Amino acid sequence: MLLRLPTSLSEAQRYLAEGAVPVGGATLVWALWQREGFPEQAMSLRRLPQANRLEPGELGAAVLLHQVDDRVPDVLHRAAATVGTGAVRRTATVGGNIVGSTLRCLLPAALVLNARATVLDPDGAYETDLAEVVAKRHLLLGLRWSDPVASGYYKAPGEAGGPPPLVVATAVHAGSDGRRRLDVAVRDGYEVTGETTPCDTGAERVLEELGRTGLGSLPVEARDEVRREVTGILDRTAG
Repeated sequence: MLLRLPTSLSEAQRYLAEGAVPVGGATLVWALWQREGFPEQAMSLRRLPQANRLEPGELGAAVLLHQVDDRVPDVLHRAAATVGTGAVRRTATVGGNIVGSTLRCLLPAALVLNARATVLDPDGAYETDLAEVVAKRHLLLGLRWSDPVASGYYKAPGEAGGPPPLVVATAVHAGSDGRRRLDVAVRDGYEVTGETTPCDTGAERVLEELGRTGLGSLPVEARDEVRREVTGILDRTAG
């Protein structure tokens, strides 16, 4: 297998056009390739500057999970810190987790930040939403967002090899008119549901509104955690 390490977008485009398979951090694909055979070409973005940015409002797809720190909102920092073991976080990448993993631990955090994705195909780089990235398994270059007023992240305890633990991500955003809105995203099993609602009306009214959305059909245990997380972040941002 030939491993391509592009240092420019034009190189990466060319390798994609030649059929190179994105490898991410190889924490997920290596065992699969050992069973089913290695591709002729693979491509890592670890030397591509655009995929290694880590700064306020921007996170590159090639950044390793253990490198994600307080330069990003708390919800994204905490999401990265809870993925797998320390050894996994020193190898796994942001892009591999969101696009290559069925668990997508970072996806709820990115959703509540209303993050936009920059992706690359053989025709060039462009911006799109996360739903398209996940559905079409694009080659992710990075994420961009506007920082929230506050954010939070809850991940239930889980067992190695067991079902995916419940995740509840929250973020409060301030609009240009001064009004605030709350974004909530929940991973229940392998499914991720995201909703948004104005949040200047008090916690009970906000929870009533969320109960009329897809979040209202979650299991009781998940709804209880949503209530706790929503109440907590609204208390922190009151006034």
